[in-house]
Amino acid sequence: MNKNDKIFVAGHRGLVGSQILECLKEQGYTNLITRTHQELDLQNQQAVKDFFSKEKPEYVFLAAAHVGGIHANNTYPADFIMKNLQIECNVIDSSYKNKVKKLLFLGSSCIYPKFCGQPMKEEYLLTSELEKTNEAYAIAKIAGLKMCEYYNKQYGTNFVSVMPTNLYGPNDNFDLENSHVLPALLRKVHEAKLNNSPTIEVWGSGKPLREFLYVKDMAEACIYIMENYNETPFLNIGTGVEISIRDLAETIKEVVSYDGTLVFNAEKPDGTPRKLLDVSKLHNLGWHHKVDLKEGIKKTYNWYLEDKNEI
Repeated sequence: MNKNDKIFVAGHRGLVGSQILECLKEQGYTNLITRTHQELDLQNQQAVKDFFSKEKPEYVFLAAAHVGGIHANNTYPADFIMKNLQIECNVIDSSYKNKVKKLLFLGSSCIYPKFCGQPMKEEYLLTSELEKTNEAYAIAKIAGLKMCEYYNKQYGTNFVSVMPTNLYGPNDNFDLENSHVLPALLRKVHEAKLNNSPTIEVWGSGKPLREFLYVKDMAEACIYIMENYNETPFLNIGTGVEISIRDLAETIKEVVSYDGTLVFNAEKPDGTPRKLLDVSKLHNLGWHHKVDLKEGIKKTYNWYLEDKNEI
């Protein structure tokens, strides 16, 4: 990419898209295109066709998606598969028809089987059944990366896909019903501290192992891959480091300075028992994460306090 190439960041208000946009600006890219959902509904096929026909972006970061945590995925599966398929089909097909030079599609590590070998290598995709609680979202994301693969095969496009591990950071969703585990715990612990609550309920046993990547690292990885990777096989993006949900909660307690007790509710679902990405291909490409988990949680908590005007 050249600094004045026309670049469309789809989903620029989201967790990843907002950081991709910010990092592109920091790196000197000047011809950046964005649209809010009100300005361009990516689920509307005709609207997306008209946008691409008029704007003719040269590069596309497809970071737009309908996302949520275990509860939302399990409760609204039809929404998750339909909305994500619509976004992917519309943007990927319009990118091909309008001769976009390169597209980067953001998937999710939930595409891997529930009892996947660890760490999860890219070639483990579709080797056994998915985790049921987020199956609809996973199938939609698998369809997106396969679309990129098949368009490359049939039409000679340069569409690449990346599979991020669990992400967190500024602009995350902190809604207790629909958010992912780290922001949900951060908010719970913060509110417990404010209310002097002696205990906090944490869903599940606390035993599942998860990997977390600070979102600015993710954004920088996406730009690095857009500039340096042109292969059809998708790439995992992560840290290669895992932590139990129990230890994550304890780390958040420390960052927030909360002295109460964590109560684990084993009647609530744990989800996949372990999710660690094999990031050897990404490391071999020359990219490594910069922000460790505790530092990233501190940055996220400071952002949360500023956003709530509590500093």
